[in-house]
Amino acid sequence: MPRLRPLPVVAAVTAAVALLAAAPPPDGEPTVSRPRVVAHFDITRGQTPENIALEPDGSADLTFSAARQVAHVTKQGHTRVLATLPAEPNPRTPLVGDDVVLGIARAHDGTLYVTYATGTRKTGVWRVTPGGTPRQIAQLPPNGLPNALGLDERRGVLYVADSVLGTVWRVPQRGGTPTAWATGAALRPLPASEGGFGVGANGLKVHDGAVWVSNTDRRTLLRVPVRRDGSAGRPETRATGLAGVDDFAFTGHGDTVLAALILSNEVALVRPDGTHTVVLSQDDGLSNPTSVAVRHRTVYVPSGAFFTLRDPNLLLARLDDRHAQ
Repeated sequence: MPRLRPLPVVAAVTAAVALLAAAPPPDGEPTVSRPRVVAHFDITRGQTPENIALEPDGSADLTFSAARQVAHVTKQGHTRVLATLPAEPNPRTPLVGDDVVLGIARAHDGTLYVTYATGTRKTGVWRVTPGGTPRQIAQLPPNGLPNALGLDERRGVLYVADSVLGTVWRVPQRGGTPTAWATGAALRPLPASEGGFGVGANGLKVHDGAVWVSNTDRRTLLRVPVRRDGSAGRPETRATGLAGVDDFAFTGHGDTVLAALILSNEVALVRPDGTHTVVLSQDDGLSNPTSVAVRHRTVYVPSGAFFTLRDPNLLLARLDDRHAQ
């Protein structure tokens, strides 16, 4: 989730988050261990990591939202910029105001797909080929905020969570006209009168025959089944009470999730029954974590520092085998 403008009652919400009850950890056992920050980024250069995709060698590709960049980061923290999306001279992005690069997904051939929000016709899905120039392959409504991105290569489609319009868009992987694949109250943001920030569907993952989506305002994690004909089934609420939930990742083949809680500077383990436990915190180096990735026993957590304005970074940790399901 990029930094919002304006930021009403952020301090009050952050304080309230700390008071929210979560399920106690089973037998006091940690689920994530050995956290370490491997890369620190420069916030003055717009290096605010928003989302992450992993390479086969365990290195990471990040979107630097404010810089409009895609960057490659090794597990040792060495960073280089892969691509910069073209600036929008007069951005009018809802909630944010600026032109920002948000979600990212990687195809098996190394092609990267990112979402770009500008409030203009540049808003949509862009493709970045290895060594190539970014190219827009689908336009999305300029009055929306295309955020996290998921790729289903078997079906040849991309899914995009639109945080403002409360919609999951479906886009052909080759490019073309988007379709409003899933809509409804469960995906929409809350109105300000109900304490909402205007951020609905946010994080997104394709997993086990379904598209999973987090809703930041509603503090929920949803599962939307993909029917045999490719259409969306009825959204199912799989977890509630996830204050400030942003993007997330699955720990393995089951439905256990690690979710970034951006306002409270935490990562929570969300079990299949919906209960959750905080497993990483600000004390470990988190600074407004935005997303999570998991490869084997390694957990990756980018922090965007959108509200703390201190130390955007990439943290790595080890996933405890007893909870990798």
